Amino acid sequence: MVVRGVDWTIVPLENLLSKTRNIFVEIQDPQEGRTALGILEKGVEGVVINNPDPDAVRQILLMLKEKKEKLELLTARVKRIEPLSSGDRVCVDTCSSMDLGEGMLVGNSSQALFLIHSENVENPFVNTRPFRVNAGPVHAYIRMADGQTKYLSEIRTGDRVMIVNFEGKSYPAVVGRAKVERRPLVLVEAEEKGENISVILQNAETIRLIQPDGKAISLIDLQEGSEVLVYREKGGRHFGVQIDETIVER
Repeated sequence: MVVRGVDWTIVPLENLLSKTRNIFVEIQDPQEGRTALGILEKGVEGVVINNPDPDAVRQILLMLKEKKEKLELLTARVKRIEPLSSGDRVCVDTCSSMDLGEGMLVGNSSQALFLIHSENVENPFVNTRPFRVNAGPVHAYIRMADGQTKYLSEIRTGDRVMIVNFEGKSYPAVVGRAKVERRPLVLVEAEEKGENISVILQNAETIRLIQPDGKAISLIDLQEGSEVLVYREKGGRHFGVQIDETIVER
């Protein structure tokens, strides 16, 4: 059954979805699609796009991709951990609570993003923040829910970042705030298939990467030979959009 909303669009869908699954809803923009696909957590079965603008249709298709993307994560072996001086780092606080083994993809290069664990691991010194990833300095790239990247300095309230678990499964999360503070940093260099890749993070015990088995490993336990999960892609990025060109980033 295809449903077209008039004045009320959410509560009627909730009532229908509580009784059946075979519901499609007519939408005109990405926000209507996000709402319909998230109602009662399970969402509608599908959408019918009613918009003559090709650009609007493309934006809706990008939105639909947010719920389905599964990434191929690779194993990288740590080569060097080097403390640095202080810099401006960004905590990304979302409107979602992340589970163990989940985090965000961040890196010095869009061609190599490290899976940084959320701050949901119990410890004796600070309360957990399951909604937060202490992501790294302002220059770093972060993977967004639509598959594009942004600099961490560009993250704002209302943005949609991609949450990824150790199996590569992903889902979008809304940013509640991005908190920038000056903190001591550390450089982590690793090797993946003979290529050197790196990420800079805050130098603190609560910062963790994710191992291939899904367990979080703190920076204080990280050592040469440790294995961590990364995401690689070819080509480069132009204003966050992937392009097929030769780019060298050092």
